[in-house]
This record gives sequence, C-alpha cells and structure tokens, in this order.
Amino acid sequence: MAKSKIRKNYIIEKSNALNEMRSNNMTLQELRLLSIYMSRINARNKSTSAVQFPLADLHAIMDVDMRGIRASYYSDIAESLLYKIVKIPYRGGFKAFSLFKRVVFARDDDGSYYFGLEAHEDSLPLLFDLKGDYFKYELWNALRLKGKNQLRMYEVLKQYERAGHRIVLVKELKGMLGIDENDYPQFKYFKRDVLETCKKALAENTDISFTYEPHSKKGRKIHELKFTIIKNKDYVDPLNLDKFIDLSDGISFKNEFREIDFDDIDENGNLRSTGTSPIYEERIAFLMDACNNEFDRKQIVVLFDKMPNWAKHDENTSHDYLQSKYREMDMRSPSKSRFGYLKKLIADEEISLTNS
Repeated sequence: MAKSKIRKNYIIEKSNALNEMRSNNMTLQELRLLSIYMSRINARNKSTSAVQFPLADLHAIMDVDMRGIRASYYSDIAESLLYKIVKIPYRGGFKAFSLFKRVVFARDDDGSYYFGLEAHEDSLPLLFDLKGDYFKYELWNALRLKGKNQLRMYEVLKQYERAGHRIVLVKELKGMLGIDENDYPQFKYFKRDVLETCKKALAENTDISFTYEPHSKKGRKIHELKFTIIKNKDYVDPLNLDKFIDLSDGISFKNEFREIDFDDIDENGNLRSTGTSPIYEERIAFLMDACNNEFDRKQIVVLFDKMPNWAKHDENTSHDYLQSKYREMDMRSPSKSRFGYLKKLIADEEISLTNS
C-alpha cells in the first residue's frame, strides 16, 4: 500500500521567468500537477528533476477518488503534459521546448502505483539554480483553489507580495492567466467573470487577498490595472492534514485500476451527468463558476445534461462551452427566466447538431 507523505510545509519555489509565461492552456489538474512537482524538487539541485510520488498523494491533493478512475486517465494526462511547450526569448527570436521530457505511470518494487515526472533539459534553468528572481509559497494555497484562473492569479500576485502592488497590462494579464487575447472584449465581463471571481476565491482560500483599479486607459478602454496585494490576516487553513493523511493511509489501493465501467463515466469516456463522485462534484462547481455562480447546483446539473456530448469531454471544454452560452444569453438580456433561456440555447444547439 502506498503511504501518503503529504505535509503542511511543502514549499514551491518558482522563478519569475517561468511565472511570467503563459499557462500554455494547461487545465486546472495540470496546473495542480505542476505545483505538486515543483513542491517536490530541490530548486538548488538539478539531480532532483525526476520526481515520483505515490498515487495516494496525487489523489488526496487533487480531491479525486482513485476508485472511480481507470488507468487510461493517466495516459491522457501524460500525453497532454508532454505537449506543453515553453517559449523563451532567444537572440531576437525565441526558443521553444517541452516543459517535461518524461511521464511515468507504473508500479514500484512493492507493487504500488506511482506517478513520475521528469523535466526537459532545456527547462532546467527555469526550475533550478534560482537566485534573486523567484518567490515561494506553501503548496496548499494553490491546491485549494477551484479554477485555473484563480490558481494563476494567485501566482501572478504572490510574485509581487513583498512589493505590495503590481501594475500589469490587461493584455499581458490575460496571457499569464491562459486567456485568449480576444476573449472578454468588454472589460465589464472580464471584471465580472475573472477579476471578481479570483478576488473572492483568493480572499477565502489563500494567504493573500487583493484589490484592483484602472491604472491607465487608451481612449475609453482600460489598458492597465493596478493590483494592491494584501497579507490575508483572516486566512485560516481549514484542513486538518493529520486526519487527512490518516484517511488516505487507511485506504487499500491494491486493485484500484480494474478495467471496469464506473457509474460516472460513459462508454465514450465522458463524465455522466449523474453521480456524486469528487470528479463530478468538482466539474459541477467549475461550471457554476462559468455562469458567474448565478445558478444553483441542481440547475447546473440540468444544463450539463443538456450539453452536446463533445462539450462534456473535459472540464475546460465544458466550462468554455457553458461560459460562451452564458455570455450569449447575457447579451440578449432575456426578460423572463434567464435559466430557462440558457437551457433552451443549449438544447436548440443539440437539436441542430443532431439534425445536421
């Protein structure tokens, strides 16, 4: 049985150069994996670039019930991670390379499964031999956040915590959060769906909070934002990790990867709109965020059920699809039931796809 080694004092040391890059369209789970990886390496010893950890750690930290996942889940993660490309300036142009060169999912000598990551040689300068241009934080601050925008916003601002403020172009901020430059052409929606959501999440779940205000404009359009970063004195880690670890250690995972159908996964490998697994609940919470938390859980379940099958493939596809429909509904400003109007938008598209 794999024994969990989760500890409160896991520290991430991240170079400013790596933090300033785009998130390369990483999903929330991939960003969490990167955080876990960076908490396990010694940033001053390149020989630690290959990291492996028991799946008990991975699943406990990511709030995933490993008894509801098949081995193919890890294959998908591995393939996606190996295609994450990093670009750095180089002699007037750029140099591009993969962040990781190897992902391993296998059994150790004791027969327990582990997940391993090894950094690409070209990415080592971004991860090791850190001098003055880096910052650090405790792992759990990032892992308690439920959206990729939230996690990245935390890192973007944590880097400037000592300075107490940060001025950033809206265009650059979108890039660092992994948001396409053309998304949120109207600032009011960027404010509502990203800035305010992140502000609430960081204040409730991390050791910092923030306020923000326009810093400069181009015409009537907000060009730059100024963030004021505040130590969150009200932050209290609600996790009793000792109890959390005991629960993780008490579960036997000997036969956890039987190739069977699980209630929450359909024949196409997509998440069903039924069940109460942690994976499903996290998806629903993420979709509530896509609708600016306007609708309750039951309503989101109905919307998820109505979505086209292709949109249910992964959490980011589902989120982006529902958010686009929510924005369309918002722009049309229905006079009656907003939920009913949104449900009809989604249902009508499904009917159109079926008849095409």
